[in-house]
Formats: sequence, C-alpha cells, structure tokens
Amino acid sequence: MPMTLIDYLRHGLPEGGSRYRGHRVDDPLSEKGWQQMRQSVAGLGGWDRIVTSPLQRCLAFAHFLGEERALPVAIEPDLREVGFGDWEGRTRQELLAERPEEYHDFYRDPVHNRPANAEPLEDFGARVARVFDRLATTHAGQHLLVIAHAGVIRATLGHVMQAPAANWYRAAVDNAALTRFGHDGGSARLIGHNWTPRGDR
Repeated sequence: MPMTLIDYLRHGLPEGGSRYRGHRVDDPLSEKGWQQMRQSVAGLGGWDRIVTSPLQRCLAFAHFLGEERALPVAIEPDLREVGFGDWEGRTRQELLAERPEEYHDFYRDPVHNRPANAEPLEDFGARVARVFDRLATTHAGQHLLVIAHAGVIRATLGHVMQAPAANWYRAAVDNAALTRFGHDGGSARLIGHNWTPRGDR
C-alpha cells in the first residue's frame, strides 16, 4: 500500500495577536497571518484534498487555497482547538501578571492543572486522535492537508508518538508551521515537524 501523507498546517497569526483562543474565541486571520500561510504553502503541493477546523482562522484560508488549487475542502468539527475555559481571550502576559502560580502549574502538568471550565486534555486528545485515524483509513494512499491549531497538532503528535498528554506542551508549534505524518496502513510515523519557510514569522 502506498504511504498516506497527512500534513498538518497551523493557522497564521490572528487579529489581536497571540492569546489563548481555544474554540470559543475565534478571531479571523490578520494580514500577517494570511501572508504567513501563503508563504508556507507557496513551495508545497501534491495534496488531494484539504480538511479544516471549523474555526474561521483556519476555515477562511482552507477555502481560499481550495479554490486556488481546485481541491475539495471538508470541514471536520473535531479539529477545533482545545477549550481553554476561563483563559480564553487572555494573553500569556496577563496570566503571568495576574495568575502566575496557576500559569506555571498548567505548564508543569497540563493534565491535572486545567484552567477553570477547560476541556479535559484526555477528551481533547481522544477526539483529535479519532480524526487522524479516520483520515488515514478513509483516504489511504492519498496526500491530505489538514489546517488546524497548535493544540490539535500537539495532540496528534502525542497520538502518533505515543507520548503522554502531560508532555504535549513541550513541542513548539509556530504560526503557519507544517508537520507531516505518514501512515503505511499499519502504523503512523512523524516525518517532519514545525517547518516554515525562511523569513519573518
């Protein structure tokens, strides 16, 4: 069986800059975010279809690229970002200033120190893993582009690498960065992670 390739592309920088958006705060891409994503895909191709998160910071570019390259676009609700609960809409700097202990506890153990009202990390990981497995099975032998979020990419990395959820936030995932997975019909593997073209990110 030919290798199934699944490329995960994180969205570019949204309007409002860097902050915890989760799946309740859904800012559109900024002009810089559009530029980042165009740059990232400029030298890439070979995709058979695009699968996207329903959130507009992913969806708008998915439709743009699908039209530009004549590729079908499918919306996958379970690719939405992890719910950050009471942290949604807040910046890292605000949390460090107002809730430093809570912030550091989260990054030390994000499984057991969730923000108030946040989605359980294990539940998030399970829904993201189901999407990956379903795509690998349904589109065996194809090359897919998945446009999603940093958390989705980290959880998929954890699924493929069999890494515990407590370690997922140790992986950097930059705006408009690409991570490639392969699946041979029996098992998955990581091929490349957090790739971006040269230039201002």
